[in-house]
Order: sequence, then C-alpha cells, then structure tokens
Amino acid sequence: MFKIYNTLSRKKEIFKTKNKTVGVYVCGITPYDVTHLGHAFTYTFFDVVVRYLRYQGFKVTYVQNLTDVDDDILKKAKEVKQNWKILGEKTTAVFLSDSDWLNNLRPDVYPKVTDHIKEIIEFNKKLVVKKFAYVKNGSVYFSVKTFKPFGRLSKLSKKKMLAIANERGNNPDDPNKQNPLDFVLWQAKQTGLPAQAGEPAWPSPWGAGRPGWHIECSAMSTKYLGQTIAIHGGGADLIFPHHECSIAQTEAVTGRQFVSYWLHPAMVRYRGEKMSKNLGNMVLVKDLRTKYSANVIRLYLLVHQYRQSWSADLKDLNKMKKLNDSFKKVWQKSSGLGEPQVINHYKNGFFKALADDFNTPLAIKQLTQMCYKIINDKTGKNTTAAKLFLSQAFSILGLKIEFI
Repeated sequence: MFKIYNTLSRKKEIFKTKNKTVGVYVCGITPYDVTHLGHAFTYTFFDVVVRYLRYQGFKVTYVQNLTDVDDDILKKAKEVKQNWKILGEKTTAVFLSDSDWLNNLRPDVYPKVTDHIKEIIEFNKKLVVKKFAYVKNGSVYFSVKTFKPFGRLSKLSKKKMLAIANERGNNPDDPNKQNPLDFVLWQAKQTGLPAQAGEPAWPSPWGAGRPGWHIECSAMSTKYLGQTIAIHGGGADLIFPHHECSIAQTEAVTGRQFVSYWLHPAMVRYRGEKMSKNLGNMVLVKDLRTKYSANVIRLYLLVHQYRQSWSADLKDLNKMKKLNDSFKKVWQKSSGLGEPQVINHYKNGFFKALADDFNTPLAIKQLTQMCYKIINDKTGKNTTAAKLFLSQAFSILGLKIEFI
C-alpha cells in the first residue's frame, strides 16, 4: 500500500486498483523543438513511477502520446520553411534519442495524433449527438456550460481560466463561439498559410479540418486504456486548460470518472522564469549529454521533489557527479568476507520514501548514506546484500551500474 498525491483532491490518497492492473497515460511532446531539462524532469519522473509500480507487482500499460499536428508545429514549420510532417519526425527522433540516453523506458504504446483521426472524429460525433458540442462553419466546439463540474481539477475562477486559456491558444473573439471559454474539438481548415507550411486537413462530417488540442488525448487514452484510467498526468502547466478540458469531454461521452489519480510534476525554472521553448530559456539535454553521464543528469532530476518547482543551477551538476562517483566506489569495492553490512535501516527508508508519493529525494538520501557507510568501512564487512539492494534500487530509479 502506498500513497499518491492526487491533483484532483489536492491530497495524498492510498493507491487502489483492481487486479493489480494499472493504465498510465502521460501527455507527450509536441515535436517542434528539441528536448529541454523541463521535459526530462517530467518524463524521468513518470519513468520512475512505471518502474516502481512494476517492481511492486502491478501489470502496467504505459501510454505516452505524440501530438504530431498542432498550431505550434505549423507555426514553426512556417518559420523554418519546412514541411510540418518532416519537422515533427526529425524532432521526435531527437526526443526519443535523448529519452533513451536518460535510460527512460519506451512506452508500451506511443500513439500519434495523425494515426487516430478516425477515433477523434468518432469521439466528436458522440459529443455533438449528446449536445455537449455544437458545430459552426465547419468547426466543432465543446460547450463548457453543458458540463457543470468544469473547473473541478484546476479549481480556478472563470476569469482566471479565460486568462490562462488565452495565453495558450484560445481565441475568445472567435465569432463561431457561444462562450469565450468554449474550446475547439475540430478546427475547420484555414486558408492563408504559405505553401511550404502545408497545413494538413482531413475529411470529416463537418468539412475538411484537423483535431483540436484536447480531444486527441481523450480519444487515444480511452482507446488503449479504457474509459477510466488509473494514472494520468503531464507537466503542471497542463492542468488547465488541457486536462480540465480532457475531463469534460471524456466524461461527457462515457458518463464515468475519467481518471482515478492525476499526477503533475512541477515546472523547472531557469534564469527566473519557467523553462520553455517560447521563452527561449532552455537547458538542452543534447548539450548536457556532451559533458555528463546519464546517471548524473538523472540524479540531478530525481533529487528534486516532483511537485515542487525548482530552478536549474548547472553548478549543482558537479555535486551529482561526485555522488555518482561514490556509487561507483561501492560497486568497485570488494564484497568482503566479514559479517554482513547492516542495511535494513536504509532499505526500509528507501521503500518508505517511494511509498510516500514517490519521494525520490529522500530515497536517494537513504542510498547515499548507505554508500558512504560502505565506502568508509575499514573492517571488511560483507556487502553482498547491500549491493543486491543497491542494484534493485538502481533499477527502480533507472540508474545504470557503473564501475568506471
């Protein structure tokens, strides 16, 4: 039994599931630029979640989507004068390479939006039939007034919701809308984009167009994980509008609770602001790869509590390098022939930390203390059991055993 902090309830809850089967859906990248440390923080955290659940005997199906068509991709394609699809494929390849280097497990299912247009259209049709959505001039919109619980995840006022939505692509002055907060489910094909951007469009009952941002995750998550998902998450900036809207449109169709536990890693800051592509204040994984090992970067990410925003200071990477060197010394040290090294305190502390909402900083602290004890031991105590436990802990945290 362990506890997870649920964004929906704003408290830690005992994790419960049927038959030890767990569906995990994590909102993936929009591939229009390379991977920064904020991305790495989010996806490395969820990698540990999946690894820990599997270690505890849960049968996990891990789904991470790829938003391979989006306003941001089309805008970037226009800027660099490249086909949107080619841009997305190249950027996705870089992201996967960075993720593999960080030793993050590949998802069991990695669905692309462009491969699920049929499912998205069917989802939208159900919303229209049930009168949660309306059609105007070839576009389809979700009517927020039809879903009374709207706002229960973010717990924001309507005024604050609108302000945030407008920052993230919402057009409150869209003449087709009945309400400024209504969001696009299907966007009618636009004109005026240059030929090199090649705005994509697919046929639908409402005319040529493409999916809105939010509907894609509802269609894909329910296809692969069913109507109720155990764990759903992504960066904290997705709480509103993306996840709020996802709840509304999904539960409007199914009539059931969409997600049991919402998890949201906090934002990583750099030079005083949230690290983001739009602000251009990014620490790129591709640059860190040339200077540090994956273990160093992974430790740097995991020594931060996932729900607390933090500021990246690259000077701290040297501390993580020293910590990783300490782990290497343990692996290099002879196991010894004396009495067994006592490790129960550290082992219990490690698993207790992870069982308390995936407290990786405290878990790593337990490993660190145990390792210093082993390194400084001059009595020749047997470390076989300690190394076995450390190997298990490394597997859960996604760290690699390094000797040199």
